[in-house]
Amino acid sequence: MLTYTYKSKGVFNFQEKPKPEILHERDAIVKVTLASVCSSDIHIKHGSVPRAVEGITVGHEMVGIVEETGSAVTHVKKGDRVTVNVETFCGDCFFCKKGFVNNCTDKNGGWALGCRIDGGQAEYVRVPFADQGLNKIPDTVTDRQALLVGDVLATGFWATRISEITEDDTVLIIGAGPTGICTLLCIELRNPKKIIVCETDPNRIEFVNKNYPDVLTVTPDKCLDFVMSQSDNGGADVVLEVAGADSTFRLAYECARPNAIVTVVALYDKPQTLPLPDMYGKNLTFKTGGVDGCDCDEVLKLIEAGKINTEPLITHTFPLNEIDKAYHIFENKLDKVIKIAIEC
Repeated sequence: MLTYTYKSKGVFNFQEKPKPEILHERDAIVKVTLASVCSSDIHIKHGSVPRAVEGITVGHEMVGIVEETGSAVTHVKKGDRVTVNVETFCGDCFFCKKGFVNNCTDKNGGWALGCRIDGGQAEYVRVPFADQGLNKIPDTVTDRQALLVGDVLATGFWATRISEITEDDTVLIIGAGPTGICTLLCIELRNPKKIIVCETDPNRIEFVNKNYPDVLTVTPDKCLDFVMSQSDNGGADVVLEVAGADSTFRLAYECARPNAIVTVVALYDKPQTLPLPDMYGKNLTFKTGGVDGCDCDEVLKLIEAGKINTEPLITHTFPLNEIDKAYHIFENKLDKVIKIAIEC
């Protein structure tokens, strides 16, 4: 089968591999119908994910049809349309039982697909712990509507949940890429008093203004003054950092009011420094980490009910054999791209 593979730092290319097989009774084989390209794939390409294994098929955002299941799989069956969770998790360890599935202690736990084991930019993918990692797509929900559930939408939903947003809050989102916009969609469900999105790319600002007209937008150079002017108590009540640059990390805590929550969702290329002397007395609460993708069923129900719609984010579609072009457009932010669907 055709796969898109991480060969070495800076190099992804096509490779023919055998169709995956069941290796464990809790596995499932999924025929991939739609996949996507994620910024985390770009991080792998540039060597920013040390745990990524050379030779693996990349891709961790996908939907498909169950082709085969192991003998212990009970949640899904052959023929089911499913989302694939970016996280693989056993469901049995201490962290899984607490809902912290990103920290699953199994050797295949956490972010494995498309990083440490073969992922979904391919015709087929093997999904470990299928009962936990696959979620049935409702009949009225299309593959395109469900495509982002297992990763960027799960990330936005998780980030919103841990940020403790109330209806009295002014919320600042730094970054209007796919994850930032998915976070925005989930924050809107909480009905905060005000949402501000900070973004440098004029095309992304245009996208937010067109699709979410009640949301305020600002560029990073004007963000601090703008947030102060729009806030009642010296800054945003909640800040979500979804961009992942040195400057945006700093901007996040500068724009937060005293005793605010700062939720760091971004994946950084290098360590960040927290200037505690400068922040002394501000009493901020930082929440950080990767997505704990344990809310996919709930997210699918919200899509089915018409409360979340990520389909406008899919601005481009390519067949698998043109994925090189898709990566070029996505990595270089060409042609007003937000998110790309790959037909497998």
